[in-house]
Amino acid sequence: MRLLVLVAAVLLVALAVMLVVSAFTRERGGGEALEATARWEAHTVSADGVTTVVVRKVAQTPQGPVEFGRQSIASIPDGDPEWESRYHEAMAQARSRVAALQIEAQ
Repeated sequence: MRLLVLVAAVLLVALAVMLVVSAFTRERGGGEALEATARWEAHTVSADGVTTVVVRKVAQTPQGPVEFGRQSIASIPDGDPEWESRYHEAMAQARSRVAALQIEAQ
């Protein structure tokens, strides 16, 4: 009887290990497939009195966006008297960078 319990325990542990390995392998493969669908986009982040224009590589999922990469273009203090012109210039640079990165990705 002890032998039967020992064999069952070993099989149960082996099954658990296989399930864990399978889950991690599937997750990694899914991440690679998800990244293949990601696209570069210009984005604005406002926090702590600073507006930052970034370019980020994002894939959309049912749970929300998943970010794979980010490049900062400019950080502009909210009180800057030239904020609007600096923001428009940074967004133009970001859109140009997006176009270049999309071409590189093809």
